[in-house]
Amino acid sequence: MAVATRRSTVETKSIQFTLRNSERHPFQQKIRTIKTKRLIIKAGRRGAKTVGLATRGVEKFLGLEWGLTPEGKAYLFVGNKPKRVIYFAPTGEQTDAYWFEVKRALMPGCQIGIYKMNETQRYIEVPGTQQRIRAVTAWNPDAARGDFGDEIQFDEYQLQNEDIWTEVGQPMLMDNNGDAIFAFTPPSLKAEVRSRARDPRHASKMFKRAMVDTTGLWETLHFTSHDNPFISREGLILAAQGMSLDSYRREIMAEDDEIEQSWLVYGKFNEALCKIKRFIIPKNWPVYSGHDFGSANPAALFIAQNPGPEEPRTSTGTQIRKGDFVIFKEYVPGPGFSTFQHVQSFKDYTERLGYEVYRSIGGNLTTEEEIRKSYTDHGYPIMAPRIGRVNAQLDRVIAGIESNKYFIFDDLVLLLSQMSNCMWELDMENKPISKIKNEASYHLLAALRYIGSDFTPDTSLGTRKPFLKKSEWGWRT
Repeated sequence: MAVATRRSTVETKSIQFTLRNSERHPFQQKIRTIKTKRLIIKAGRRGAKTVGLATRGVEKFLGLEWGLTPEGKAYLFVGNKPKRVIYFAPTGEQTDAYWFEVKRALMPGCQIGIYKMNETQRYIEVPGTQQRIRAVTAWNPDAARGDFGDEIQFDEYQLQNEDIWTEVGQPMLMDNNGDAIFAFTPPSLKAEVRSRARDPRHASKMFKRAMVDTTGLWETLHFTSHDNPFISREGLILAAQGMSLDSYRREIMAEDDEIEQSWLVYGKFNEALCKIKRFIIPKNWPVYSGHDFGSANPAALFIAQNPGPEEPRTSTGTQIRKGDFVIFKEYVPGPGFSTFQHVQSFKDYTERLGYEVYRSIGGNLTTEEEIRKSYTDHGYPIMAPRIGRVNAQLDRVIAGIESNKYFIFDDLVLLLSQMSNCMWELDMENKPISKIKNEASYHLLAALRYIGSDFTPDTSLGTRKPFLKKSEWGWRT
């Protein structure tokens, strides 16, 4: 909440304005507090970047600044002179959302006549001054000309013609050495169809240039749809189910590296066949679990195997053959849980629903025996993987993926997200080498490696050998 006062020769009026509280959304708070002259934001859909821009715009209009207490807590104070803010977005829907936030915050001042609001041209100003905040729908330079500002904000910048900045935006800021903010979501193919840009990747390229800026002019901010605490988790899962892995990677995770299929560790996963709608796992299917330990980022996957003879069809029309696997549960609780609490959750997913866990595998082969023992002491035995090397573990999992042995429920969005982002490191010629890039961050994939490497294909003659189409995978006894 912020309070601003405007005095006149006739009377003194004090107005109370209510601003959005961004404490629960750290990235939205950063949008409001970053002070560099140029800021570029790469965010997932529904990441709340537009609300962050609108709140920042209102604060600039009111002349409010952010400071830090000696204890390091951020606070608002009346600082520099009020600013002239212009917001550009390529669609009316985006402008509507921004304008709604601006009106909600500044309505008290409009109601008592301190501010003048023009609903048609979508601006609020102090009459007789340059103090104004305005929302403009514009795709290209021609729709954006004719104004100036202390701060210009470009939302959904990837859909706008890049000349809107170079020909119009930069000159608008010259009078007052103003600031510019660019916000975008990496475009999918659908978005590129609507784009008015000559280069549909121009926003992504600007972001990459800003990342290596050493002058202090630029700052970058990257966050995903999952980072918005106000969004419905269930709604996000439903939206992700209908996306391809590439669209999910771009529009939810806001990742936009131009990658080749061969760079992806799990690039052979056939989502058209093996990403399937959830169904009830039969009670006679044996269940296995893989576990990646750690106090901060523990993870587990639960996998069922079709023992046959029935071979049910999935939502994609593919048969789950005898010996095929269905990954049906991902477990990523976050920090702060005890071994006992983890075990209770594992049992909620398995034995309390009538499933028998045949085997659980997890942790480093040589260094995490004490953790495995702790789980065993709490009634959930976890064994060490029989293969220690990461690449050797991965070899067996990839072999199964290549032969479409693994099916994944489409609501397991964290696992699917990690699969779509996990890449090999590249050499100087952009050729993949046998090392996973940022391997330690893929906790669910580590759990998949641990349990997946425990299965032995009974037709295999060695690693990276082809599998027969009707092969059956055995499990250890």
